[in-house]
Amino acid sequence: MQQPLAYRMRPTKIEEIVGQQDLVGPGKIISRMVKAKMLSSMILYGPPGTGKTSIASAIAGSTKYAFRVLNAATDTKKDLQVVAEEAKMSGTVVLLLDEIHRLDKTKQDFLLPLLEKGAIILIGATTENPYININPAIRSRTQIFEVHPLSPKDIKQAVLRALKDVKNGLGQFHVSLSDPAMEFLTTATNGDLRSALNGLELAVKSTPENDDKMIDIDLSVIEECLQRKSLSADKNGDAHYDVISAFQKSIRGSDVDAALHYASRLIESGDLVSLIRRLIVIAYEDVGLANPAACERTVSAVEAAKQLGLPEGRIPLANVIIELCLSPKSNSAMSAIDQALNDVKTGNYGEIPLRLKDAHYKGAKKLGRGVEYEYPHDFPNDWVKQQYLPDKIKNAQYYHPKNNGKIETALKEQYLRLRQSFGR
Repeated sequence: MQQPLAYRMRPTKIEEIVGQQDLVGPGKIISRMVKAKMLSSMILYGPPGTGKTSIASAIAGSTKYAFRVLNAATDTKKDLQVVAEEAKMSGTVVLLLDEIHRLDKTKQDFLLPLLEKGAIILIGATTENPYININPAIRSRTQIFEVHPLSPKDIKQAVLRALKDVKNGLGQFHVSLSDPAMEFLTTATNGDLRSALNGLELAVKSTPENDDKMIDIDLSVIEECLQRKSLSADKNGDAHYDVISAFQKSIRGSDVDAALHYASRLIESGDLVSLIRRLIVIAYEDVGLANPAACERTVSAVEAAKQLGLPEGRIPLANVIIELCLSPKSNSAMSAIDQALNDVKTGNYGEIPLRLKDAHYKGAKKLGRGVEYEYPHDFPNDWVKQQYLPDKIKNAQYYHPKNNGKIETALKEQYLRLRQSFGR
């Protein structure tokens, strides 16, 4: 049976992994483990198609350990026993356990002593947050690493590799992939390399050769094979980002109908990831302190949409899009942190006042650290006047509050009172 392209193109060594360079790049944690042959069990969590299985496969390939794949939900304790027996006979086995958040107690109790002895290097894969959904006994014996959606650049690298690879890829076919088709393939799959590669394989194998014995893959073919539509009739590569930009600017400008229109383009293209990420940015960047409750409701709506998926996920998102549009707006918090960051980046700051420096070690008092610090809770109203900023910027003002909404108006009054009390 012919395996899917995504399966055939799985890396066999660390250097072949696409993306996740914060984990597998030179000098990074997993790369160091492999190089030193000091593997420890781990949990990889993140969206589908982002490389969890690839990392496990590459670890096994780079260390020459046997590699086995099981599913915590569907495979039995007996399947685990087979892997354990193999480890006894041939040495360490790298076991990729998919859906590890669904591991029951019987299987867990069988695995734990094997992890302790190092007979099995467990690599758990899950799309769920392991800090919430995985048993503490397993968590305490593993390192937890988050994997992220691949960038369009990462996916393009993998696609080009697959088109060239004669043995495992599509190198035996003479394929011409148009620039718009490549652009759409790398962006519309939302960082899911598995979807991109399998869509590409379907496109190549279902498209007849032209008179020159070439297989021409254009945008319409990729759209059909991915079952997603390009966001723009002009088919240019900037369309994806143009829609996201127009979406944010419509909410910022309080145009409900325009915001719903651009959100619908993203929904129709299947790009739930970009939509929910941008909504959270909008909530905190453009609404912010003018309506903090709307920010919280945005996070709740996004979590609901993730659980529901499309098409049902559109409903909580529509609720919060309308609320954000009609909410008062303020970017004062973003402006404040950006101004403070600019001072730090340009070196426009001074020494931390001695009274604020750490005093929890022997000899700190001799250095004058923490000596003059006054504990606010010892004073009426739990406040006392003292200088917190370095001398060089003691009168700096980063936060410039606005009067947009009851919440920030109240925060402004409190901020100005305190600033005056500090003598600024």
